[in-house]
Amino acid sequence: MGFRVLIPARFASSRLPGKPLRLIGGRSMIAHVVARARESAADEVLVATDDDRIAEACHALGVEVELTGSHHRSGSDRIAEVLERRRWPDDSILVNLQGDEPCMPARLLEQVAETLASHPGAGMTTLAYPISDRALLFDPNVVKVVTDHQGYALYFSRAPIPWNRDGFDRDEVGVPPGLPYWRHIGLYAFRAGFLRRFVAWEAAPLELAESLEQLRVLWYGGRIHVSLAAVEPGPGVDTEQDLLDVEALLQSSP
Repeated sequence: MGFRVLIPARFASSRLPGKPLRLIGGRSMIAHVVARARESAADEVLVATDDDRIAEACHALGVEVELTGSHHRSGSDRIAEVLERRRWPDDSILVNLQGDEPCMPARLLEQVAETLASHPGAGMTTLAYPISDRALLFDPNVVKVVTDHQGYALYFSRAPIPWNRDGFDRDEVGVPPGLPYWRHIGLYAFRAGFLRRFVAWEAAPLELAESLEQLRVLWYGGRIHVSLAAVEPGPGVDTEQDLLDVEALLQSSP
């Protein structure tokens, strides 16, 4: 099984402008992300960006770059532009590694690709990790996911799901036992043919309400397989404090 890792990266982040070029331990964040991708068994690593500064930094790393339009609403749309330009076959497996994930383990890139290859009924795959902290469960910045017994997504939400009515009534501090509570990890693998269809669909009402593009897939009847991550994912970067936290984490790593 072969797969490609595509890294969408844009300069104009509202919360952290120039995010891919911000330094973490003396190296740009995009350099860290590219390194994580190269640690995987990917056949190819490519950065998709709409900014010449990011492209220049990536060329210096010796990684392939595709300059894309600046109108894209999501990383999936940006990758789809590259897909059409490269004319990859419909059965190609593409892993979407966001450009603000400098601590994403390479094993997880391989896991989403392997899972997609072994689940022909899924157009895309993603990962989740258990939640044991009530604060995370109620944090709207932490996306939760519920699956069926085969691991296919039923719903994603910023709200705490599933809602254990009696359990939450009894316990106002912890996470009620008896049900799995999973945090969604924003790492995806797509079949190229499915990604072509996905980006052509109109945005769905649930997607707009929750600001979660994966809900578009469920709205139109697509299937997303969700696996429990083989290892715990590292933190992403959205804020200045996240930069400091990631830098401390990387400095403490062996």
